Parts: sequence; C-alpha cells; structure tokens
Amino acid sequence: MMLALFVAIDIVTPVILLAVLVAAVPVSGLRPITLLRRAWPLLVAGLAIAILNTVFAPHQSGAAVRIGPILLGLTTIVEGAAVGLRIVGIALAGVLALATIEPTDLADALMQHLHAPPRFALAALAAVRMLPVLADEWRLIGLARRARGIEAGLNPVIALRLAAGRLFALLVAAIRRGTRLALAMDARGFGERPCRTVARPQSVDRADWLLVAGALLAGVTATAVSLALGSYRLLFG
Repeated sequence: MMLALFVAIDIVTPVILLAVLVAAVPVSGLRPITLLRRAWPLLVAGLAIAILNTVFAPHQSGAAVRIGPILLGLTTIVEGAAVGLRIVGIALAGVLALATIEPTDLADALMQHLHAPPRFALAALAAVRMLPVLADEWRLIGLARRARGIEAGLNPVIALRLAAGRLFALLVAAIRRGTRLALAMDARGFGERPCRTVARPQSVDRADWLLVAGALLAGVTATAVSLALGSYRLLFG
C-alpha cells in the first residue's frame, strides 16, 4: 500500500488508499481520537505542503481559480493536493503500523522472517523506542521557548521560522541521544556478534497473511481505478 503511494503522484490513488486506511482504523483497535492526537502534526504538515506546492508552483496550469488576491490554476491545485494527500497517506500508514505493533515483536520478526541483520533490527527497535522521547523533547522545546517569550502569535511567516528553528533543535537533540544510545548498545555487546539468538519466536498466522493480502489488494485496486480514469502518473514517469 505504501509502495503504491510512493510511486504514484496522481490524486485518485491517495484518495482511495486514504479511504481504506480510515476504514481500517476501527479494525486496528486504535481509537480515532488517539490516532488524531498522534497524527495531527502530520496532517498539518500535509496541508502546509499542499498549499506551498500550489501557491509557489513555477507554472499555474488549468482553468483559473481566484482565491482572494491569488490567482491559481485548477490543475496546479489538484497536483498540490495530490502531494499533500500522498504525504498524509504515507504518514497515516506509518502511524497505524507503529501504534499497533509492539517494537520488540517487530525486531524479532525482522530477524526471524525477513532475516534482517541483528544490528539493523536492533537499531530499528531502538529508533522506535526513541520516538516517544523525541515527542517529549519537542514539547519541552516549545515550552522553553514560550517561557522566554518567543511566540509567533498570528503571524504565519514567524510561525514557520520558529518551527524551523524548533525542528533544528530537535534534530540536534536526536543526534546526541542517538550517539549516546549507539555507544551504550555497543558497550553492552549488541554489535559484537554477527548472529544472535531470539528468545521470543514470532509466528506468521492467518491474520497476518490476510493483512498482507488486503494491503496488496488495496494498492492494486487504487492503481487500477486510477489507470481506468486516465489520471495515473508515475513519480519517475
């Protein structure tokens, strides 16, 4: 499903796959309010990227649409919306996967079934475990800036500049934490042996195969519908 979102840049494919993802939320056992609380920054980012790709496109194509003082092309609006929807779809699929899979089980399954190198699987486990820490770090950076009186108010330009600075501070903190974590894991022998034993065998049952088949079917169906409507476009086509 995510592969279909990566390679297609039309608007029909992400719309269909987003509908499938939204329909799958009750099946995942995740409450919609919990999903919204975790994914709202990604939704805002997708909306912002769609607007920026539309407003600052090098050429406005299609029928002219006037929104206030801005004159936009209808085709450009559709293309910008497609980019935003692709990002939201990929992010939502990732959030659903991370929220419903226990990280330790994920690392064990990577080593047992995909035969991933233990160093890679354990690094993925450590990265997933660090996500809540980085979320707290992001919140603390915002609180620290607010305590210093650094706020954007209602100015979107200042808000973007402050968000970029906040993101850079989070990146620096993530690099520092990642470096310390890598040294600690090497010191405990995680990278010493080329092979490791697994204490918790992970089985692939019928539900797992049904999930894989459903994801493949959703991706193929979305691509087929887009091709039938004549709107399908490849990323590198």
